Amino acid sequence: MSGKTAILASSAVRETSVVGFQLDAVEGPGRGQHWESQNDHCTIGHHPSCDMVLDDATVSRFHCEITIGDKGTQVRDLGSSNGTVLDGVRIASAFLKRGSLLRLGRSALRFQYMDKRNPIALANRNEFGLLAGRSVVMRAMFALLERAAITDITILLEGETGTGKSAAARSIHMESPRKDGPFVMLDCGAILANLLESELFGHERGSFTGADSARVGAFEEASGGTVFLDEIGEIPISLQSKLLSVLENREVRRLGSNQQIPVNVRVIAATNRDLRAEVNAGRFREDLYYRLAVVTIKVPPLRQRLEDLPILVETLLSRMGTPDERIASIATPDFMGSLRGAAWPGNLRELRNYLEQYLVFEDILPSSLIAATAQSDAPFSVDVSLPLSEARQQAMAEFERRYLTELLQAHSGKVSQAAAQAGVDRTYLYRLLRRHKLRN
Repeated sequence: MSGKTAILASSAVRETSVVGFQLDAVEGPGRGQHWESQNDHCTIGHHPSCDMVLDDATVSRFHCEITIGDKGTQVRDLGSSNGTVLDGVRIASAFLKRGSLLRLGRSALRFQYMDKRNPIALANRNEFGLLAGRSVVMRAMFALLERAAITDITILLEGETGTGKSAAARSIHMESPRKDGPFVMLDCGAILANLLESELFGHERGSFTGADSARVGAFEEASGGTVFLDEIGEIPISLQSKLLSVLENREVRRLGSNQQIPVNVRVIAATNRDLRAEVNAGRFREDLYYRLAVVTIKVPPLRQRLEDLPILVETLLSRMGTPDERIASIATPDFMGSLRGAAWPGNLRELRNYLEQYLVFEDILPSSLIAATAQSDAPFSVDVSLPLSEARQQAMAEFERRYLTELLQAHSGKVSQAAAQAGVDRTYLYRLLRRHKLRN
């Protein structure tokens, strides 16, 4: 967690700790400079917001970061111009050892562990809104989320695809004073660039071809509540200045209008990219990044929280409508052991899909599937003349198509509402709809 977010964790009632480390500049313009860690994280660069600031023109604004984890202390290059060299080898990511030498442009830093340990605050809970987890990494995140939720501060959620950033955003809203207001999600990566401005800010009738009536954008729709900008790293550079203006002034101007409309919203953004690397590459505005990253919270991948598998399996199966006795029969030590051996590159989304398939092929269907099958004109059947693997694929495809069809009908074609009902994020639902040719 960064220095900015460490302040937010002060209200948590429990703590753990990580070993401290120090960096000493031994070459370059800042030779003699000394820095000591206060938590588990350090960003190095020449931008004033970095934890260790190097006044060196050959060092990028956000050059690299150091993070202490369960497997050791890792350094990761942030798309720097001149690269990060660890003990003579240029790296993208690598583990540090005591006495390692980091070269960043003309500067060289000596890494050393310290005798002291730095405290990390933990929440005294295993759930936060829609999120569940008993692991240290999750309870550390809950400590940040619960303190940030009660404010109107802008939050940037970072994490790999499928880690649950959408659920984290919705959970912040659920635990905030704005919980009775609307929660409006906009997937910036799923909307064509020429339509995104209208989706964000709205438009007036006749403002462009096809604009037959006026409509409000996401910011106006979320008035009194929360607007969640998913995949914010996909927003075109041409729109970034307009979004920055809205964040600074809390006013929107619809396409085709000269009127500024005040908006009262809390903003949460999410990305699976590292926006600092995008800033270095010139693809993301630095000033917009700082408006979004007032507090940055990283959602951990599943491989870093495998001890949470029991509570995750129970929670996901329960949300699928699985009876308690069936959950107990599935969540055995042997079953959990098999899950721990998987890589889970798709994170929680992959785990959820796996459990859905497991239920189908064990002939125990979640209530939603039973309803979708019962309402379909075609009976649910299998072709025993096919190989088992092919029959499984056909059964799953048929289930998905029927379920999605009924889901959209139940919500009058509104994908956001359908995704919320199904317990999936909108990006994933769009992919399924395109896969089954239910949406272009």
